[in-house]
Formats: sequence, structure tokens, C-alpha cells
Amino acid sequence: MKNNIKEKLKLYLVTDSDILKNRDFYKSIEDAIKGGVTMVQLREKNASGKEFLEKAIKLREITKKYNVAFIINDRVDIALICDADGVHVGQSDIDAKYVRKLIGNYKILGVSARNLEEAKRAKEDSADYIGLGAMYNTSTKLDAKSVDFKTVEEIKENVEIPIVLIGGINLENLKYLKPLKSHGYALVSALLNSDNIYLESKKWISKI
Repeated sequence: MKNNIKEKLKLYLVTDSDILKNRDFYKSIEDAIKGGVTMVQLREKNASGKEFLEKAIKLREITKKYNVAFIINDRVDIALICDADGVHVGQSDIDAKYVRKLIGNYKILGVSARNLEEAKRAKEDSADYIGLGAMYNTSTKLDAKSVDFKTVEEIKENVEIPIVLIGGINLENLKYLKPLKSHGYALVSALLNSDNIYLESKKWISKI
């Protein structure tokens, strides 16, 4: 699954059940995949360990069915149990170098970064890609500090690693981000808030 990582980052969905409210979680994620999502990250901050594992096992089945990369946020143990394609960690989670030890060299390792120093460290710790942001204010991660465009360009010039932009990205502000030439966009509410997630995903694929 580490092959063609840049292509897999193109349209990256990060889950959030709270946004979906009473809608079917699995159908919503499957609709997004059918519409063109290329990678799915299970990130459920309010789920118990048991619920998180249950979701991970079911999403692993769905993502395998469509040959879409499946990433687990933070929980290395759950990623290994369900045989996810990789793990994504933030700056306050387990150090990326230790995650790499646990998951081995064949699984994908993503690391969140906000500046050049964090991006360089992620590269040194053998990350396969960087989640860079927040690009704009976002309701799904209230503690996220925004990253300016100059920082994105600085990282692209100095750290040879695929980059996915995240944080408050929508179809209105996408045009400002496109000149940065990232390898993809990680979305939460921009897809999951939509009344028709399948059509919204198709719309994103056509725009990017």
C-alpha cells in the first residue's frame, strides 16, 4: 500500500461520527469512497476503545473492497489488530520513530506538522507523508493552529516528502490552495456535512 502514496493522498477523508449525527456511518464512508475518496483515516476522538476497534474492523472490510488505503489515527494497537494500511500521529501522540518500530517498514506512517522543524523531524522519523495544517480555522479540531502559505512552500522546498493539506478546506477556498501544489487534501466536514456525500466526493475529484 506504500506504492503510489502521492496518488493515495489526493482526496483523503478523515472520519467524524459527530458530524454525521444520526446518518449511517458505514454507508456515509462507503458513499465517499464510491465518489472518489482515495484514502480514509479513522479518527474518532469521542469513541471508546471498543467502539473504535469495531469501526476499524468494519471500515477495513469496506476499504479493502474498494482497494482504498485505510489509516488509523493514533491507535497503533488497533491498526495492528485490524491490519490497517498505516497509522497517522500528531505532535502530542507517540513519537513517529516508535510508531515505525511497531508497524514495520511496509505500512504507511503519516505525521501532522505545522512548521519546518516538525516536518524535518517527521522525515527523519521515516514518515511517508505529512498532514500539514490547519490551513484555515476548523470546527473539528479547535486547538489547531493555522499554517501560513509561506510555511507550506518552505517545507516543500526543504523536505522531500509528500504533503496533504488539512483544516477548514472547502470548495470555496480550494482555489487559493491549488497553487501550493500539495499532493492532496484531507477533508472532514467538507464531505461529511454534505446531504449527498457521494456526489460531493465526485465534485471534489473533478475540482482537484
